[in-house]
Amino acid sequence: MLNIAILLTCFNRKAKTLAALNTLKEAIKIVEQNCKITVYLTDDGSTDGTSEAVALNFPEVKILLGTGTMYWAGGMRNSWNEALKGNYDGYLLLNDDTELFNNVFKVLIETHEYCLSNYKKGGIYIGSTQDKKTSKLSYGGNIFTNRNKGKYVKVIPNEKEPQKCELGNANIMYVDQSVIKEIGILSDGFVHGLADFDYTLKAIKKGIPVLVAPYYLGFCTNDHGDKYSKFVNSSLIERLKFLYNPIGLDFKSHLQYMKNNFPLRLPVVFFMGYFKVLFPMYYVKKILKR
Repeated sequence: MLNIAILLTCFNRKAKTLAALNTLKEAIKIVEQNCKITVYLTDDGSTDGTSEAVALNFPEVKILLGTGTMYWAGGMRNSWNEALKGNYDGYLLLNDDTELFNNVFKVLIETHEYCLSNYKKGGIYIGSTQDKKTSKLSYGGNIFTNRNKGKYVKVIPNEKEPQKCELGNANIMYVDQSVIKEIGILSDGFVHGLADFDYTLKAIKKGIPVLVAPYYLGFCTNDHGDKYSKFVNSSLIERLKFLYNPIGLDFKSHLQYMKNNFPLRLPVVFFMGYFKVLFPMYYVKKILKR
């Protein structure tokens, strides 16, 4: 019987968190005879009653209280560190706005078996999600088209077999326990975003397989929007704050990502961070070409 830990973090998205947990519960029912599953949820200071609602509707979930300043990466590390106290075969990272399909565990287990058969070791398996309205790929695996420029394209999941990828979104990300022994969990230094991309790149450097699982495994809408629409019309002080805001441009995480993976590009990224603050309109029109 597989022993799996589910890892989530949340902040003030009660309805979405409850919806995600409900689909998770339904997916678990499909495999509960073959899998023992424990859910860890870090609530990073929600004021909308998320923890209370989760405790009422999903009493089996282990709720951990955050500091209010953990954001996504910190919250996920918190859940993961708590789960490491147990003895799990694998860890499934989920976003709290991901609505899972019932096939998720079946496909991930089959992907793990494929990985063992073809690579002789466990790996990281990325589940692809669709936008609920358009049915288009929203999150999943990506592969570089130009590493020097940091350009990449999404890997479209097929219905045949897993595919290699380099950058994985942790909206649905399964990590085999053997991976933890080699590279640990999400790296410190990441506040909100890019910790998942960094993790898959770190795995690849160690020769650990990173695969996109077949089929779509859930719904998740990319609701990040255009962060530069208000940025260009903000004051200098507001732009500087937004540059470092974890749910803004998250500059600290970007610098950490470059330092870990593309150190030669770090000076350019550092310079461009302040360039866009000083010359926002030029940056958006001439460099982003929007």
